[in-house]
Amino acid sequence: MPAELTTVADDLVVVHDGGAAHRYEGLHADADYGLHGFTVRTLPRPPGELLATVVTVNDVHFGETECGRVDDHPDGPIIRPEPGEPPYPEVMNRAAVAEIAALDPDAVIVKGDLSQDGTQAEWDAFEACYRAAFGERLHVVRGNHDSYRGQDSYAGDQWITVPGLHVALVDTAIPTRTTGALGEHQLGWIDDHLAAAALAGERAIVMGHHQQWIPGDAGHERRHDGYFGLDPGASDALDVVLARHATALGYTAGHTHRHRVRRMAVSGLPSIEVGCVKDFPGTYAEYRVYEGGVMQVVHRISSPEALAWSDRCRVLYRDFGVDYVTYALGTLADRCFVFGADR
Repeated sequence: MPAELTTVADDLVVVHDGGAAHRYEGLHADADYGLHGFTVRTLPRPPGELLATVVTVNDVHFGETECGRVDDHPDGPIIRPEPGEPPYPEVMNRAAVAEIAALDPDAVIVKGDLSQDGTQAEWDAFEACYRAAFGERLHVVRGNHDSYRGQDSYAGDQWITVPGLHVALVDTAIPTRTTGALGEHQLGWIDDHLAAAALAGERAIVMGHHQQWIPGDAGHERRHDGYFGLDPGASDALDVVLARHATALGYTAGHTHRHRVRRMAVSGLPSIEVGCVKDFPGTYAEYRVYEGGVMQVVHRISSPEALAWSDRCRVLYRDFGVDYVTYALGTLADRCFVFGADR
């Protein structure tokens, strides 16, 4: 495997090579470096003080035992732990929690798919891993895997406040369905909260499980009622709501197990997707909230055990003609960037 430049912040560069993470810390912001064979420029630091740190994870999938299985298809590859190996969701999530705890964030937000099938045992495993570490700093919303049987645990919308930022964490799940939606009541709730934040001159971002449909997408992402993410009508309506408020920053989601950033058609704001914890590349997103903007820094979970598992998952969906490394990792600009500097 070639070396991969996985993370760039204002003060940090991480290169993964040979199953190990090479960290370069204490760097200057907005400066060029030659590191581990890469020429890289660190991110510019937004103006003002660092006010808060928020971390998000999604698609943690406690209870999953077969990685890469698509419904009942025999194609894959389908990767399973070897006899005697611990469950890989436990390996990946415990390593993620240890790294996140070291950041000491003001809030940890889990954007859905806590479980594989929404069983109490799977949720208990999630709680034992995350709630024990973060307590009241933890905020959770369900995903499609948590509601396939009509369950309502972790349902409902939440307004979360940290210094310098509000987060509207919305429940996009449709019980028994893979796809997502936002109802009129939810859109009104978002609108009202964003209006109050804007009136106070305070910034806000919307987060949920399902990724937004964006006009101009083609192929399987074309506009249709069965779109795999957030219903196109709701996606358009969310864009219009965000466009009304000068301090709204955008929308960020999970569900697709990939890193990607697109721009909404009306507001021009970023629509962000963050990759999963449970397999390649095994990531979480850090949001550094400054007075003059927000920096997203995606980190690859880097314990030896986590890297060994996630590297095994590079070949997922190969039988379906998918280059999973390119799909899931995205570009560096999809993972690490500054936004909201003009809000």
